[in-house]
Amino acid sequence: MTVNDHLDELYGLPAFTFPEAGEETGLPEPETVAWRVAVEVYESAESWAETFARFADTVDLSRVRALIVGGWTDAYDESNKEVVEAIVAVADRLTALRALFVGDMTFEESEISWITQSDVTPLLRSLPELRWFGVRGGNELAFPPLRHERLESLVVETGGLDAEVVRSIGACDFPALENLDLWLGSDWYGGTAEVGDLRPILEGARLPALRYLALRNSVIQDRIAEALAGAAVVPRLEVLDLSMGTLSDEGAAALLAGQPLTHLRKLDLHHHYIGQEMQTRLREALEPAGVVVDLGEGRAGSDRDGDRYIAVAE
Repeated sequence: MTVNDHLDELYGLPAFTFPEAGEETGLPEPETVAWRVAVEVYESAESWAETFARFADTVDLSRVRALIVGGWTDAYDESNKEVVEAIVAVADRLTALRALFVGDMTFEESEISWITQSDVTPLLRSLPELRWFGVRGGNELAFPPLRHERLESLVVETGGLDAEVVRSIGACDFPALENLDLWLGSDWYGGTAEVGDLRPILEGARLPALRYLALRNSVIQDRIAEALAGAAVVPRLEVLDLSMGTLSDEGAAALLAGQPLTHLRKLDLHHHYIGQEMQTRLREALEPAGVVVDLGEGRAGSDRDGDRYIAVAE
């Protein structure tokens, strides 16, 4: 599967693409939409920074609540450094900004594993009131440890997430974080993380408010399930998401043999390699307790790891 569509909403607001030069008329009120600022990845009359400068001159930044960064020129070759610098430069004017997503590109613009990111933490450091932050693309992504007092949701979508980034996120202090969503990906596309790199997240000491944990789109989904069977963070969760990966009977059995999961509202395992018998066991163990078990997109039929694939890779 690839990323086929742009975001249609962010932070509960419909996405609206800031228009090309000369067409900035009849714009919505700043606080009513999630503003998408983007240029053509292959060729554009403006750089992303120039388009954003027009946006900043046209729209009252103090009223903008959600911002979506779309394509920047040569996103597969050039990093988003100019994007980060441009937003940081006006951060003092973005006083109402609560949600920011960086890298809203479809496969036609740039495959997810080709998107070249950079150190994105200056955005978080300069926006202390941010509640929701997301990034798509793991190539050259950096996330040095930091503390953010108000961030509630962090989403990192990749076809392969480097182990150093995973360890760095685990070393962050996020006292208000309720939702953590990491797409760990495949080693074919830079996904070098092992279960040991997830240990700080599984222990949850720096994530006291965590209620939704997604460790998904991974080729090591069975190993992650085994680690979660005894992880300290699990009893406080409402939703556990191991979807989009290569979870098989082995990982499902580990979940059933581990600590109780009957306190969950939802266990999301869609896009999996679990056989029918084990699917039945999962449902019988959890659904009577009110747990929603998502076992959609089952792909069971092979016991060989090489025949299994994650939902989003290249």
